[in-house]
This record gives sequence, structure tokens and C-alpha cells, in this order.
Amino acid sequence: MSALAARMVASRLFWPVVMLLVLFTINVIAFPGFFTVSIRDGNLYGSLIDILRNGAPTLIVAVGMTLVIATRGIDLSVGAVCAISGAVACSILLGSPDPSNPATVAVAIATALVISLVLGVWNGLLIAVVGIQPIIATLILMTAGRGIAMLITEGQILTVDSPPFKALGSGFWGGIPIAVIIAAVIFAVAAVLTRRTALGMLIESVGINPEASRQAGVRARGLLFAVYTFSAFCAGIAGLILTANTTAADANSTGLFIELDAILAVVIGGTSLAGGRYSLAGTLIGALVIQTLVTTVYTVGIPPIATMVFKAAVVTAVCLLQSPTTNDALASFRRRLAARAGKAPVTS
Repeated sequence: MSALAARMVASRLFWPVVMLLVLFTINVIAFPGFFTVSIRDGNLYGSLIDILRNGAPTLIVAVGMTLVIATRGIDLSVGAVCAISGAVACSILLGSPDPSNPATVAVAIATALVISLVLGVWNGLLIAVVGIQPIIATLILMTAGRGIAMLITEGQILTVDSPPFKALGSGFWGGIPIAVIIAAVIFAVAAVLTRRTALGMLIESVGINPEASRQAGVRARGLLFAVYTFSAFCAGIAGLILTANTTAADANSTGLFIELDAILAVVIGGTSLAGGRYSLAGTLIGALVIQTLVTTVYTVGIPPIATMVFKAAVVTAVCLLQSPTTNDALASFRRRLAARAGKAPVTS
């Protein structure tokens, strides 16, 4: 095995990419036109476009979750924030005389995002100031958030008729789904801010050793506030996209289990739940794996109720392949091959 191949296999992105390619192959076998992308009315359509559009909310939430996990935390409240964001936007639209007015839609979206930021600040306050464990602090909002969304919607499914709002989830801009564009912008902003500045290194330092980073002058509290606020902001945007896609706010189902999909995407991408180093590129691949897996379930005719089982199987397989034990076994195998190659007789 060459040095380049060895480095590729040792990369934490290798097995997630392999898993994604395997899923693509299964889809191509089951549906030969899987990679076909067509243009209708100037917009792109196809299975790959559907994967990108449907996976956009998960990717958006996963980007925020990546930074939270990098600080050795977790955010279980993102699903509830999605529900609250969608409920707020729909309630404002329904209460206005003209839900189709772009200005009204802008106000609804802005209000929903501001409330999402407030919820993120609340999580940051409980974790950074009060000192509550992240899993407990966010579990509080996860539990209460659904109730808050139910109060906003008064226990009803709020259906809105607003083409500008609907475009957020199912519209196109320049032929590309708007949801995909939003996800790409958020991913790019997060990547630039954390990888082109010292912010990413500071976040990693807090995750590796909070006390040492504090003594080194890193403002750990401020960083925790920032990452949990950003995570809630991402969840608010994802909630708006999910709600706009169905043009209805359902406090019970909007964003349901999206926190699990986001965590799975982060883990598949190679980010450790123990905090420290993280990979936004890995999170992107992980989100694509999750959404492609869901698409594969439908393509090959597996009952949708079995989706969670297959998600667990894929995550288990990738984590086992990424584990230190597997890496050590592969390294030992490469050493044995190298040793045998060195002892092989030279032929003229």
C-alpha cells in the first residue's frame, strides 16, 4: 500500500465517503436514472437535487451542532427550537391581513429568528453562567419547547397560504433550491469564521481543556454563549425551511428527531463527542450520508418505519471503521505487508 493510500485510509473522512459512495451505488442499481439531473422551467430537478434540498435543514442544524460538540457540549433542544420558529412565523402570517406581502413575510421570519437567538442565549446562560451540564440544560428546553410551540399554535396545525414564505422551503433561485443556497451560505460562513480566524482554535481549546484555556486567557463563557446561540439560530432557520416546505406549523412534528440526525451527521463526519477537534467538511459528508440513506430506503422499497434501524446500522459501521482499534489493526496490517515486501526476493 502506497504512502498516499495509507494517508487516505487513515483520514477520518475516508470511511464516511466510502459509505456515501456505497449508498450512491445501491441507488444507481435500484434506479439507473439516479444521477440524472434535468432542467424544467429553468430549475434543476433530480434525485441528487432532492437529496440536497431535503438534507439542507439537517446540514444547517448539524453545522451549529458541530461547534457545540467541539466545546464538549451537546444541544438537544434544536428540534424544539425548529418547532417554535415555525410556529411563530406561521402565527404572524395568519394574524396579518395579507400573508403574501413580502414585508409581512420578512417580519415573520425576522421575529422567528430573534426568538431563536433568545432561546440560544437562554441555553448559553444555563450552561456558561449557572453551570448546568449541557445535556440537562438543553433537555429542559427540548421538553418545554414543544409545549411553548403548542401554546403558540393553540394545539392546532397552522396552515398558511403565502407564496413568498413557501419559496423558502420549495422555491428556486437561479435554478437552485433556495434551501440549498441557505445551507451553503451558513456552511461557508461557519467555515470562514472558524477556519480562517482564530475562533476555531479557541473553540477547540475550550473543548480539549476548559480550565487550561481559561487560565490561558480564553473567554470560555463568551464562546459557549456564542456557539449555543449560533446553534439555536441555525435551528430557527431550519425550522422556517421545514415549515415553509409544508406551508404548515405542526408543533408536534416540525423538527422531530432532527437533533438526532444532526448528532449522527457530526459523529459520522469524525467529530468526537469528547470535544476538541472538529470537521465541518466531515459534517457535510455526514449530513449527505443521512439524507442519502433516507432516500435509499424509499428507492429500494424498504418500509419507511425501518429508517431509524438503517441509520443506526450505518452509524455503527462508520464508527467501528473509524475506531482506534480498527485504525491500529489496519496499521499493523500495513506494517506486515511492508515487512513481507522488504523480504521478497529481487527478480531480474
